[in-house]
Amino acid sequence: QVPLVESGGGLVQAGGSLRLSCGASGLTFSRYAYTMGWFRQAPGKERELVAAVSWTGTSTYYADSVKGRFTISRDNAKNTVYLQMNSLKPEDTAVYYCAADRSVVLVTTQVAFDYWGQGTQVTVSS
Repeated sequence: QVPLVESGGGLVQAGGSLRLSCGASGLTFSRYAYTMGWFRQAPGKERELVAAVSWTGTSTYYADSVKGRFTISRDNAKNTVYLQMNSLKPEDTAVYYCAADRSVVLVTTQVAFDYWGQGTQVTVSS
């Protein structure tokens, strides 16, 4: 069973919005705490952390490039994490991955994330 499944990607014009969802039914939210993160990888570039949220949702991290435009949130009752992306730019074009780390506190180190989705493509046209 794939632990994480992303959805919501697509093609959008610059300035537009998309909301990504990550279903985590493959994880045991009822038993363990997980930090959830959204990463992205553009062609020819390394994968980078875009946003992360702690188990309780009280702590968040955003890359400087998306601060003020992206919002990460989670609904533990639904085993789902969201990434609301507004004011999209062509440089936001990438494959976006959902990831999870079994941790109560916020984690922002890529190597710490143990569970990954297969990714969803986001393309922003100019």
